[in-house]
Parts: sequence; structure tokens; C-alpha cells
Amino acid sequence: MVTFSRLNKSAIANWWWTVDKITLALLMLTIFIGAFLVFSASPAVARTNHFSDYHFIKKQVVFILIALVILFSVSMLRLKNIRRLSIVLYLLFFVLTFITLFAGYSTKGSSRWIRLLGFTLQPSEFLKPTFAVVSAWLLDGSKKSADFPGSLFSIGLYALTIAMLLAQPDFGMTIVVSVIWGFQLFLAGLPMTIVSVLGVLGLLGSIGVYFTLPHVHERVHQFLFSGGELGYQVKKSLEAFENGNLLGRGPGEGTVKLHLPDAHTDFIFAVAGEEFGVWLCLLIVVLFAAVVVRTMRLSLGEKNLFISYASSGLAALFGLQSIINMASTLHLIPTKGMTLPFISYGGSSLFASALGMGMLLALTRRNLAAQDKDIV
Repeated sequence: MVTFSRLNKSAIANWWWTVDKITLALLMLTIFIGAFLVFSASPAVARTNHFSDYHFIKKQVVFILIALVILFSVSMLRLKNIRRLSIVLYLLFFVLTFITLFAGYSTKGSSRWIRLLGFTLQPSEFLKPTFAVVSAWLLDGSKKSADFPGSLFSIGLYALTIAMLLAQPDFGMTIVVSVIWGFQLFLAGLPMTIVSVLGVLGLLGSIGVYFTLPHVHERVHQFLFSGGELGYQVKKSLEAFENGNLLGRGPGEGTVKLHLPDAHTDFIFAVAGEEFGVWLCLLIVVLFAAVVVRTMRLSLGEKNLFISYASSGLAALFGLQSIINMASTLHLIPTKGMTLPFISYGGSSLFASALGMGMLLALTRRNLAAQDKDIV
């Protein structure tokens, strides 16, 4: 185990003594479980796609190593640098997301991916954590200075973000961003009248999307009016949980993954259920819940509003995305192509999760605000 003397004044030593080690340990365990599940789920998918058995595993190992570098590097940043990084990355990935509308390639009715430097990237994944931090800065600015229209800028930022997401279209991510933003507005003390109006507008917008986006209409209609006829992937997913029961069939012994095209990505939670049973599924739920609750608890005692808004928003993002993935896998909500953070296969998902949690670890470091008195 790495240890540092308290007399050591290096940046790494300072990080070690101030970072929240409980949250860090929870995230490391989540990443380990994810790597193990991808190792179990991906060979069958690789054979189906005419790759070698370890094709996805090798790529995931590289993705994890890069994600760890992002996680630890970002978690060492000072407060003002977190703000600057989030602004720069938001602008960068907003432009890249815009480019996907013209130069991206489309799958399942949406144009969300772009090829960059030999890699396939989903830029919109990075809009979520950076939006949460930039929005927190704007709301904090409106509290510090009556002359700074931070709330209005935050509304503009939100409108710009969801307009871009709906243009792809990506309704699921639009919901996630909307919930994060609404939660931050609530923390910022926005009058409940305005919150209610925004909620009604969001509901009306959801109804409008249901009638205008064919793939959203199809998924919701199938969920509500299927008459017991489930979609193929959902049916196989529920079959996996039934096969796994309490203790699971054993590592590598699952059979449903042989027939699930997205077993290593959107439906990896089903693989966990079949091979390891209820106990591992509950452990995964507990890990996500513990990170969220731990962060919220730390945020409640934080006097710096920027830290409170940003860390709470990032924690809400982490928890909400996991809920959506697991709930759709269990057929509790309509299916949504959203990954399980740190567990599903994929570079964009891993890197975006590492960026968000890296910022969260940085924001929840002890005495962080005292190191940067000049944050605006």
C-alpha cells in the first residue's frame, strides 16, 4: 500500500492526504467488477462479430488504463483548474457533437459517433459531466454577485445542450441532463413555482418527443402496450436473471450472453445476474448508491456553493445513469441505449465516467476551497 509522510509537500502526497479514500475505493472496486464482467461477457459477442475471443477484452484493458490516468490526473487538479477544464472540454465536445450531425455515423436511428484519430468516440458522453460543472459555476456566480446573470446563463447553457442532444436525437441523455440541471436549480434555491413550470414544460416536451421521434415512440409503445410480448433483448435479459437466481450459474457459465448482441455493453447487468446471481447485482447497486450518498453527505457540509452544486450534480449523474441502465435491463422502464458507468464495455463511456468521477474526487478533497481563494 502506498503511504506518504504528512511532512511530504509534493502534489501527490497532498492529494493522498486530502482525497476521499472511501469514494476512491468504491470506484476502484466498481472498475474491477466491470473488467471482470467484460472478460466474461465479451468473448461470445466477439465470436458473433467474427473477431477473436479476446478482441473486446484487449481493447477494454487499454480503455481502463487510459481511464485510470484520466481519473487520477483530474482528481489532483486545483479548484480553479477544474472549472477551467470543464469549460474548455464542454466547448470542445459541444463542437464535436455538432460535427456528428454531419460527419458522424448513425446506428439505431441516431447519429452520435465520430471517428477521431483512429478511434470511435461519442462526444455527447462528455457533455454530461462538463455541463454539470459549468452549470454549477454559473449558479454559484449568480449567488456571489447580483450583477452576474448566472441563472440566465445557466438556462441558456441548458437550452443549447438539449437542443444539440435532441438533434442527434438522444432523448435518454436529454432526460439525464435535464434531471441534473433541475437538481442543481433546486439546490440553488430556485422558487418552486419556476421549478414546477420547468417540470411541466419538460413533461410536455417528453410527450412531444414521443409523437415525433419514431424510435422513442416504438420503445415506449412496446413497453406500455406490448400485451406481454417483450422485445428480444429484454426477454433474454429477464431470462438471464431467472437463470441466475440467488447465487448464479457460475463465472463463464451463462448462456444468455450467447444470444444478446449488447451483452457486453447495455445489458452487462444481465450477465452479472445470470452468472453471479442476486448477490453481485445487489453489490453493484450498493456501490453506486454508496458513491452517491457519500458525495451528497460531503456536499451538505460544504460551505463553497460551487463545490456543493458541482459535486452533487456529478453524483446525481453517476447514480441516475446507473439507475436507467439497470432499470431498462430489468424491464422497469423502456429500453435505453445507456451504459452502466465503469462496468459496460466502451471507451467513450469509460473516459467520460473517469472524467466525471475525477472531478468529483477533486471537488470533495478536504480543504480544497482554502487552496483556491480566487475562484470566481
